[in-house]
Amino acid sequence: MAERFFNTSGPVVPPRHYSIPPLERFDLDEVLRLIRDERYFVLHAPRQTGKTSALLALRDLLNEGSEYRCVYANVETGQTARGDVATGIQTVLAEISERALVTLGDGFLDETWERTLNRAGPHGALRQALGRWSRNDPKPLVLLIDEIDALVGDTLISVLRQLRAGYDMRPTGFPQSVILCGIRDVRDYRIHSESAGEIVTGGSAFNIKAESLRLGDLAEADVRALLRQHTIETRQGFTDAALATVWNQSQGQPWLVNALAYEACFKNKANRDRSRMIDAEAVMDAREELILGRQTHLHQLADKLREERVRRVVEPVLSGGTGGADEASPDDVEYVRDLGLLARRGTRRIANPIYREVIPRELMYAREDEILQETEWYVKPDGDLDVDGLLTAFQRFFREHSEHWIERFQYKEAGPQLLLQAFLQRIVNGGGRIEREYALGRRRTDLLIVWPPGRFKGGAEPGTPARRYVVECKVLHGDLDTTIREGLEQTLDYMDRCRGESGHLVIFDRHESKPWEEKLYRREQSHDGRSVTVWGA
Repeated sequence: MAERFFNTSGPVVPPRHYSIPPLERFDLDEVLRLIRDERYFVLHAPRQTGKTSALLALRDLLNEGSEYRCVYANVETGQTARGDVATGIQTVLAEISERALVTLGDGFLDETWERTLNRAGPHGALRQALGRWSRNDPKPLVLLIDEIDALVGDTLISVLRQLRAGYDMRPTGFPQSVILCGIRDVRDYRIHSESAGEIVTGGSAFNIKAESLRLGDLAEADVRALLRQHTIETRQGFTDAALATVWNQSQGQPWLVNALAYEACFKNKANRDRSRMIDAEAVMDAREELILGRQTHLHQLADKLREERVRRVVEPVLSGGTGGADEASPDDVEYVRDLGLLARRGTRRIANPIYREVIPRELMYAREDEILQETEWYVKPDGDLDVDGLLTAFQRFFREHSEHWIERFQYKEAGPQLLLQAFLQRIVNGGGRIEREYALGRRRTDLLIVWPPGRFKGGAEPGTPARRYVVECKVLHGDLDTTIREGLEQTLDYMDRCRGESGHLVIFDRHESKPWEEKLYRREQSHDGRSVTVWGA
């Protein structure tokens, strides 16, 4: 039997993949109760969270029993129809009929849907076809429709309204229960009707929805259980620090957990030797490979940053302030949470450290190559990083380019912080890494430069710890002395939390009338007997 592996694409296949049983990922009793009570409801979660695996497992569970017949259908191919309802409904009916034939050996819909479409037309064919199919067999029908929010415009409106139109005929004359599955809750669909020239919300087109269930991320115990499966089957262990790092970096997002583990255990050639323990460094190396490789999952998520309603939510988080936060409506915030970019609860903050790293990199990806700097310019003779030289160079760069560059940004309010991060990334990528912390209302952005010793000078003694430098970013609001005093406290606090050996506080002054000679400075400041370098920009 082939060795199982960590799955990063498509539904889980237990004989081939390490996995947490899909039916344990949600409240199965609640789902079965809703089906029993003849309810139509929504199951939603961000991309690559395990939705399809959960639906397929639910389908198999229901079909193994004697009470229901269940068909799963993925309607994503109907996306290309957009507002062409005739093509869209034809695609949906063809998909459902094919799945019924393959899953249940039921050819009724396959033999009749085209005649129904010709007779009833696209705006009635789905309702009539599902009604006739339901009446053809006394066993109640449960229909699972995946990727429902891939449908566009009038096609999506028509599907939702035809399902609503047949709702009163269930369970003998229409499906007993329908589960719509997608990234977002149906209430958040804002559908542009090309025929009516209006915006229709999903809630009004499908107001029979009883519940909206969300498939959550993995708990820490689930992450450890998943990784333990690899250890049991291969005897390759993970150090305690590695297990903690997978959890901390992913916060249980299923694709991230599997991708980190796959990169560390299978793509890293040295670690294919199963006698080698997977340590925290291997996990962090895997993290960097995922980010640098701009993996599809991360790239698709970052692509959402271009949407204006996402910018309204994310930009104040990136800047660490509250300025502009009131631009975002509660629906905008919930939409960004549904995408998986924000943590589900608490202060608006990016969902996990990997996404925190990806977002600024993606926003500056096209610009980073324009920063004409080389890592070697800032490496000291002993192989250490010249942070003072690096920040001095950034001051010059910021004076020369900030006005022009920031004006080109979509995220202008967070422009100074993004520009600093891009500059540092350009240099540090050559040997170390940057870790970031930011959230709405913190009034600062915390950056930690981690620089492995000896990377450029023949290596260091085994066990030599990496150098750790804190760079704190703040925007000047009000009095400079007060801003510096607050910044010093925040910088020293962050140094304590991340074991930083030196601290640097960068204060951006965005007053256009003030000359650069006043904005640019370097000061050594003390607070509680400890020194921090303050940089004006």
